[in-house]
Amino acid sequence: MTGPATVEFTGARSGEGPLTWGQRAIWRLTEWLPPGDPYFNMPWALPVHGKPDLPAVLAALARLLERHESLRTNWLPDSEQTGMVQRVAGDGRLTVELVDAAGSRPRVLAGEIAAELAAKGFDYAGELPVRCAVVMDGGRPRAVAFAFTHMAVDGRALDVIAGEWPRLLSGEPLPRDVPQPLDLAAEERSPEGAARGERALRYWRAALERMPRPLFAAPPGPPEEPRFVKLGMESAALGAAATGLAARWGVSTSSVLLGAYAVLLSRLTGRGTVALQLIVGNRHDPRLAPMVATLVQDGIFVLDVVPGQPLAEVVRAAHRGVLATYRHARYDPAAQRALIGEIGPPPTAYFNDVRVAAGWPNLPANPPATPGRIFPVGAWPEVDAEVFFTAGPATHTCRLDLLADTSLLPREAIEATLREVETLLVSEENT
Repeated sequence: MTGPATVEFTGARSGEGPLTWGQRAIWRLTEWLPPGDPYFNMPWALPVHGKPDLPAVLAALARLLERHESLRTNWLPDSEQTGMVQRVAGDGRLTVELVDAAGSRPRVLAGEIAAELAAKGFDYAGELPVRCAVVMDGGRPRAVAFAFTHMAVDGRALDVIAGEWPRLLSGEPLPRDVPQPLDLAAEERSPEGAARGERALRYWRAALERMPRPLFAAPPGPPEEPRFVKLGMESAALGAAATGLAARWGVSTSSVLLGAYAVLLSRLTGRGTVALQLIVGNRHDPRLAPMVATLVQDGIFVLDVVPGQPLAEVVRAAHRGVLATYRHARYDPAAQRALIGEIGPPPTAYFNDVRVAAGWPNLPANPPATPGRIFPVGAWPEVDAEVFFTAGPATHTCRLDLLADTSLLPREAIEATLREVETLLVSEENT
């Protein structure tokens, strides 16, 4: 670190109000963690292209905080100590560390610094929800490292920031009508918002009543230590197959992966009905697409899988089902918990597609047909899921992760399932 700089910002307004549904969902998760735990922090790094000087970068950071109220928000108990409020600061200061690259690649170094900034928990009530450092090289800023709390942003919000960053640096104007969390919270509490939430919970009720329990028909066996194991796979051939099948069947690559996952999960669990929770970004509403906030909530997805059913039929049904899931993933988390308490627990299997692009834009034109590489990602003693399937953010290859409770799905079965996803889709694409 070579020293700090100060960014002063003045937003269009200040204010205080209830939390949004998305903020309440994340807040409840943070309460399970010990104080100061950084689990829900999000590191991020952005390049500084061209020749902006340090004042231009600091001005861009000020514009960013002024534009998006979530980045100057605190979360604290209300005056009656009965709930939480979000409090937006009208003005303030952000301390920005200046770091000399000292021969390192600035963007790589910024990523490392972002991880360091994110390694410490945020003081939600007393600290801005963003930390920042600028990497200097040859006297010029070359990259910016950020750490955000998940209370302020989700993955899609980071993409919004990345998209706006060049125009913030250049000083170009940006659209003014950006939705803000205070306004969204008011909308959610309006009659129209309440009606939306009620529709979503009716959908959840029907799905909860339909889903089988427990996830696996067979009893658990002895687990590994640590009990929960995650393996990853990178396969360009799988990406090419999923792309071809999506075009053939008129669906998204995400639905292709989800359909294949459902087929294999049905076989593994011995269940003809597959129930999943999907991590839904809630940005299919175009009004919310440019919003920097945390909008993510869980959606519920239930699909019947018939043995021997053509994969195309399963995938098209999954595509229809996932669209319905997306339409019903904004709701009051407290009302959802009450519903779960009444009917029974939600699915313990998950699917999450964290890609920004619809496919893999940097996939080779003719990827090798060789099987993908499978590798360990991590292991944990406790996870709030029995099976968790993730499509990762890589753009040059299909990256899949599968986490499972090894008392239900041993490590060798996790590896075999990843390989079966690849085999199933590559074989189908070649027929």
